[in-house]
Amino acid sequence: MIVGAARQGLALARFLSTQGAQVTLNDQRSEQEMQPAMDQLRGYPVRWALGGHPTSLLEDATIICVSGGVPLDLPLVANALDSGITVTNDSQIFLELVPCPVIGITGSAGKTTTTTLLGRMAVVQMQPPNHAWVGGNIGNPLIEYIGEIQINDLVILELSSFQLELMQHAPNIAAILNITPNHLDRHGTLESYSAAKARILIGQNPSDVAVLNREDQGSWSLRDLVQGKLVSFGLNQPNSTQEGTFFENGWVCWQGNGEVEKLIPQSSILLRGEHNLLNVLSACAIAKAANFDHESMLAGINGFAGVSHRLEFIRTFKGAAWYNDSIATAPERTAAALRSFTEPIVLLLGGRDKNLPWEDLAAQVRNQVDHVIVFGEASPKIIRSLGTTNGQSRPFSIDCCDHLYEAVQLAAERVEPGDVVLLSPGGTSFDEFKDFSERGEAFRRWVNQLV
Repeated sequence: MIVGAARQGLALARFLSTQGAQVTLNDQRSEQEMQPAMDQLRGYPVRWALGGHPTSLLEDATIICVSGGVPLDLPLVANALDSGITVTNDSQIFLELVPCPVIGITGSAGKTTTTTLLGRMAVVQMQPPNHAWVGGNIGNPLIEYIGEIQINDLVILELSSFQLELMQHAPNIAAILNITPNHLDRHGTLESYSAAKARILIGQNPSDVAVLNREDQGSWSLRDLVQGKLVSFGLNQPNSTQEGTFFENGWVCWQGNGEVEKLIPQSSILLRGEHNLLNVLSACAIAKAANFDHESMLAGINGFAGVSHRLEFIRTFKGAAWYNDSIATAPERTAAALRSFTEPIVLLLGGRDKNLPWEDLAAQVRNQVDHVIVFGEASPKIIRSLGTTNGQSRPFSIDCCDHLYEAVQLAAERVEPGDVVLLSPGGTSFDEFKDFSERGEAFRRWVNQLV
């Protein structure tokens, strides 16, 4: 039985049904709500169980496959675990079956950019007939392509904490970019969230490689779990006994075997902000661990201006630059985005809270932002964190509205030439949109409609 009929669940249903499995697809949404998904599976021998998650479904189930958005404490899933029924997910099934080496990338921030960069490098590195496959939490689930993947191919997977909770089979190269407070509405505590991330290292053997951020406490604290070779990355040069990437005198550099090699000139990096420089450093560290050549790394970075919804430039309007950073679903990610700019900022902040602290971001906002427009469910919590605007050493203004569309209209009224208007919400999209991508696309559309 598959619990959750979103993208992962539908892909897994197609795959398992073609393998002869008797598949029940369960979702809490109604048949009317699920009709588009049901249309996608028309012709597949899939049984649908909609409108809730009754535990009676366990009577005929031998394996429970949990989609990423389904919490493990859902009674249906919790009862399955208590009953000894195998509980897994599409990522685990994929790792059990895939015939070629796998690179797995996780982290609180930067994993999509790093995965995309590494994928661009891999496309150049892997010469036909060999192929690079990029998937997981980014793009389409790869489980449906398992029959096409060959032994000499390479798979690159972005893995979220939701996918890692059940991890038993580790990637050959496992990267943990950083661990900062995120998804505490799901995991409860930072310790539990970190433990989920750490599971990407479980099951590695001495021939495998772990890539950790030596300047991030959460990532670096897991180094004692490394079973094989350790490769690191960070802004500063590692000590002489470590292999890893660093930044020095305008170059991304590699230190290994007691020697330093220049890899990528800063002039080739189009991405803004220190956090994106760290993404480049992490991608290059992983590439070196995978024995990519220098030409492949440089080709992957040349011309790469970022991915959608991640500090994505939309347009200039009223003399101001408008940016879409809808992917920023935690306050820490908004803070990183703010550090990318020196211009006066109009910040669109809000969405749904994930039970994360806002105080550190609020302090940065008070020091850097001119106008804050707060929207969505998290508005009261954000406004409390920002505190009063009176008596601050650096004055700023706050507007509040219910929806993102209103926030865009307010920003157009507030903006002045030379400003940056930045959608970097700090909260999830689920109070108004199905995901951050839909929110970012709506923002892009509304900004382009401004006259």
